Amino acid sequence: MENRACLVLANGQVFEGKGFGASGCIVGEAVFTTGMNGYIETLTDPSYFGQIVTQTFPLVGNYGKISPDFESARIHVRGYIVRSWCDEPSNFRCEGQIDEWLKSQNVIGLCGIDTRALTKVLREAGVMNGMIISGDSDEAKRNFAALDDADGKAKLLETIKSYRIEHAVESVSCDAVGIEKDSATVFEESAKYRAVPVRADGTKVNDAEDAMRDGRGKKVVLWDFGAKANIRRELLKRGLSVVTMPCSSTAAQILAENPDGVMLSNGPGDPSENVGIIEEIRKLLGSGVPIFGICLGHQLLALAKGAKTSKLKYGHRGANQPVKYLATGRVYISSQNHGYAVENDSLPSGAVMSFVNTNDGTCEGIVYTDTPAFSVQFHPEASSGPLDTGFLFDEFVRLINDRSHFASFTAATERIDAISYFAGTIKRTKEEQNTIAG
Repeated sequence: MENRACLVLANGQVFEGKGFGASGCIVGEAVFTTGMNGYIETLTDPSYFGQIVTQTFPLVGNYGKISPDFESARIHVRGYIVRSWCDEPSNFRCEGQIDEWLKSQNVIGLCGIDTRALTKVLREAGVMNGMIISGDSDEAKRNFAALDDADGKAKLLETIKSYRIEHAVESVSCDAVGIEKDSATVFEESAKYRAVPVRADGTKVNDAEDAMRDGRGKKVVLWDFGAKANIRRELLKRGLSVVTMPCSSTAAQILAENPDGVMLSNGPGDPSENVGIIEEIRKLLGSGVPIFGICLGHQLLALAKGAKTSKLKYGHRGANQPVKYLATGRVYISSQNHGYAVENDSLPSGAVMSFVNTNDGTCEGIVYTDTPAFSVQFHPEASSGPLDTGFLFDEFVRLINDRSHFASFTAATERIDAISYFAGTIKRTKEEQNTIAG
């Protein structure tokens, strides 16, 4: 049942609508995502911790709640905004409405507003804090009343502006070392929906033995900063055994597992705040163990090597971000969810940009020439989203099995005329990154 509800932005704008899901009041960082499907994965993606997420696609919930598609055990968004939600979902895997699901997780939803207008505000002004007020609780009544009083609204805006996302990674990381299910089971489950590994040429590997041949007998530690479940699945589908370790793990504890490779996962928040993790990554780099970083893992690896990160005006969130692989000139469509980026002109010696966002020129990937490590800002494990860059997991397996592959991999990247390219379309100042459409 829908209640009276609204979104109050830190700039004072109010969007009146109806509430669904849980009732109450919540403050968070208001962002938008352009994905046309995958709302289940969005809601359960730990990278959205602390954020009020707006879906630009107008109808959400048409296939209901499907727990096998969760990216984590619970919803992580702080609030959820849609143009309209479907109260009669239709799918043979459906387990219920998203309204019921949000209620069960105590997550407040807002519908019936012009999400296009809200998205334009966030694009022009940048992401900002907001408050969703929903229902008829005493707190909601007080906040609704405050909107009709100048002094009351001013105090409410002070509360909204003061919100900060804190302890993000610690809040979403696992709290114990976990051994994942076996590779064969994961491959069999994924193959039912054709979610099998994809080669660099775009063809799918439908045979489990073929897909897992190179990864069998190798162990990867997944350092969990808020890892999406599909990262684990992509590793397992290639025959690797995966040991998940929490963000509090030290380099010594990780190396004690005697891993053949380390995966640095995605996660939420400002990467530069994770000082302890960055220091442990530096120690890990000295071991020579192959490393692959995704999203937050990409940023943390760059920081450990001496690069800098900065916040984007409104970030990249959605399944339609174009990235150019500079070694070949080929453009891939990628799934992304991040509000920070590695600054292009801060890359240290031994770090070569491998992918670039063709919309705004921001760094989307780095290959390190002085250590067996590489990373990407986007999600090659995209679920839901394009599978175009899934071959990067195969590159990781090759790197684990043959360190000489690292030399050929970096050589291919270094063939780019990097200096002239960076001086042209890629290199951007912070101000330019904040104004170019992403």
